[in-house]
Amino acid sequence: MSLDELRGLLERHARSDASTAVDGVLIGKATRAYENSASMSGTVLALIAQGAKTLALGERIFEYRAGQYLVASVDLPVTGCYTEAPALGFGLLLDPAEIAELLLQAPAGSLPPATGAPSAIAVSDAPAELVDAAVRMLRLLETPRDIPVLAPLIRREILWRLITGEQGATVRHLGLADSSLAHVARAVQWIRDHYREAFRVEDVARLVGMSVSAFYRNFQAVTAMSPIQFQKQIRLQQARLMLATRPNDVTGVGHRVGYDSPSQFSREYRRQFGLPPSRDAAHLRAAPAAAVSVP
Repeated sequence: MSLDELRGLLERHARSDASTAVDGVLIGKATRAYENSASMSGTVLALIAQGAKTLALGERIFEYRAGQYLVASVDLPVTGCYTEAPALGFGLLLDPAEIAELLLQAPAGSLPPATGAPSAIAVSDAPAELVDAAVRMLRLLETPRDIPVLAPLIRREILWRLITGEQGATVRHLGLADSSLAHVARAVQWIRDHYREAFRVEDVARLVGMSVSAFYRNFQAVTAMSPIQFQKQIRLQQARLMLATRPNDVTGVGHRVGYDSPSQFSREYRRQFGLPPSRDAAHLRAAPAAAVSVP
């Protein structure tokens, strides 16, 4: 089994919405390299079979191409673009409960102890065993009756390969309820739910059960941003989504996402997306729909 077979299966079963008949399995396809797009990363494995992609998380840049995989263990605001196309990728949504179950079943001493919070996004070369498991998962799309029985087994195998692989620390933290990554993930969710509201870092640290110094240090390690910078990223991404349908209401959109000052909103929006809000909104409405992809 090889990337060649993986590419063939991905090409054959790609859909416009990236979904498949196997729950949690995605197929990403892009026919051309396109300009930067902002999105949430999700908690996901993304294995590239063809092409290359670049993601930016804060000031960190992650590049991955055919034969490499990316894992994202926290749902974070990222900006990405394909740098080589056509591109094909295999995606698997990561469930913390499944990872926790595997960690409990692992033989004593078989995994290294958890340490400080790793980066929420990591890239590595894909071992042959991982590619092999992805191929077998996609083959099930051609024998649908086997999916209910075999897909859960192959899914567990893929998760085990990740847990014991080069980026295992990032994946293992996702399944540890008391890990520093879990605390940061709760903070990330709280900020996403309350992104319009001003907050004090001290209050969020208390909410997730960490000291202020530990919270700030771990949040920065995981997300490559401070909590306030993270909130700004969420605000601007939400604003861009709103402007796609309300291009003539720049001031109103800025206010809805938490900006009291229209000039500050316009300034920060332009710094993030390269165009002022009104021009970017017109550009978004005029541009053709981008190809659906996994991170």
